[in-house]
Amino acid sequence: MITLLSGGTGTPKLIEGLRHVVKDEELTVIVNTADDVWWNGLYISPDIDTILYLFANILDTDKYWGIRGDTFHALNQLSKYSAEWTWFSIGDRDLATHIIRTYLLKKGYKLHEIVKYLSEKMHVKATILPMSNDRVETIVKTNKGTMNIQEYLVRFKAEPEVYEIKFPGLEKAKPAPGVIEAIERADMLIIGPSNPVNSIGPIISLKKVKEKLTRLKAPIIAVSPIISGKPVSGPADKFMRALGYEPSPIGIVEIYKEFLDGIVIDVVDRSLAKVIMDKYKVKVKVANTIMVTLKDKVKLAEEVLDFAKRMK
Repeated sequence: MITLLSGGTGTPKLIEGLRHVVKDEELTVIVNTADDVWWNGLYISPDIDTILYLFANILDTDKYWGIRGDTFHALNQLSKYSAEWTWFSIGDRDLATHIIRTYLLKKGYKLHEIVKYLSEKMHVKATILPMSNDRVETIVKTNKGTMNIQEYLVRFKAEPEVYEIKFPGLEKAKPAPGVIEAIERADMLIIGPSNPVNSIGPIISLKKVKEKLTRLKAPIIAVSPIISGKPVSGPADKFMRALGYEPSPIGIVEIYKEFLDGIVIDVVDRSLAKVIMDKYKVKVKVANTIMVTLKDKVKLAEEVLDFAKRMK
């Protein structure tokens, strides 16, 4: 079994490639929930939904969020009442997911139960697990004020300068049922190229998850989301600097160093390989990590799998 840690960007592209190499049934994805927000009375799980839609073959892969071909009639109608309600773009079919999730939460169902229910209804064969059933938030302190992660990413387009990132609820949060077992049973664990601070960071900061990762015998491989000092997408560089990390593959290794066995870095960063291997004793694979075409995604997936297998 292959277990992945994932946010809503970067890693889904790698998963696309993996799906052409291994069966969906062999994949388990532990997904960040610290990006979840309440929006107009609805509970939104952006990262989980991206992974669900990907495996259901309905993800809009032009944007890597929402449902392909969705319409926005409800959002347009909301805008007639108040622009305040429409800064977060939700399509009509996507809206149905948020409605049923919120309804089930209010009925007393846990998030992992709801994700399983949605997976079954969407005929998803992979195992998708929220990192936790407990509420964890991502709060960003910026030069434009303090805001939640979706306000920062969407409303303010990730433009403000970042001073501090906090995760209320994370200290007491526990892994959702199935998460620890997914790590224990993994033949390899892949940390996808999602933002290491707000996407992967909350997952690996869960106390029992970190303890399990540090003792795991299966190889733990990361794919760097940073190329030549810049993120492929999103504000990973700003977030890393805010926490005192260098926005580079070295900074990625520094974040994961307690348990990381190997890292895949882009060809333009090959000069960093020796430093990583000598200083951190982490093995390095140099590859093309920019995933534009399906061929790019499949090739990188194959190289990641081969790298992990050679480390067993």
